[in-house]
Amino acid sequence: MQANYGYKDGSGDFFIVIDTERCNGCGDCVEVCPADVLELVEDEFDFEAETPVIAVKAEHAKKIKYSCAPCKPAAGYTTAELPCVKACEPCAIDHSW
Repeated sequence: MQANYGYKDGSGDFFIVIDTERCNGCGDCVEVCPADVLELVEDEFDFEAETPVIAVKAEHAKKIKYSCAPCKPAAGYTTAELPCVKACEPCAIDHSW
């Protein structure tokens, strides 16, 4: 399942997308996030899941563009260079902007 955390406004779409089927609950992305945006939670859509999945903390969901800004250079970045994406071995994290 694709979990989308973020928002859309007049300047664009700003979402962190988590593939909960790929997420193995290791927490490596949580540890490397300098803005403390991510957390491990129970999978609210799969009650039988044995491992937690990552999610964006509620206080960051409506300001994700600004919370993640320090990791994103003004121009010329790729999402693959972001700390949380690089730390995610199963490739379960993506940023939409």
